[in-house]
Amino acid sequence: MKNIRTTFGLATIAGALAVAPIAFGAGTANADGVNWDAVAACESGGNWAINTGNGYYGGLQFTMGTWHSNGGAGSPHNASREEQIRVANNVLNSQGIGAWPVCGKRG
Repeated sequence: MKNIRTTFGLATIAGALAVAPIAFGAGTANADGVNWDAVAACESGGNWAINTGNGYYGGLQFTMGTWHSNGGAGSPHNASREEQIRVANNVLNSQGIGAWPVCGKRG
């Protein structure tokens, strides 16, 4: 009986250790795991240079305040896709994917 408990206990611990990185990783914002093209498709129709005059700019629809406070220079709609993604990763690290409340779920 003691052997069964020991084996079961070790199997339980091993299983928990194997699942822990997956469980903890799922709750964190992983910049490498975000499909920014999908977010941009939702936010701006995938137009990284969009400026409709509504106060949101670029493919990921930054406000100027968010853009500048997260390391962007100039205007988002004039920045490259890569630069917009770099700034988006900074936003992701500070605010989470909820900074894009509707479209972030698609990324």
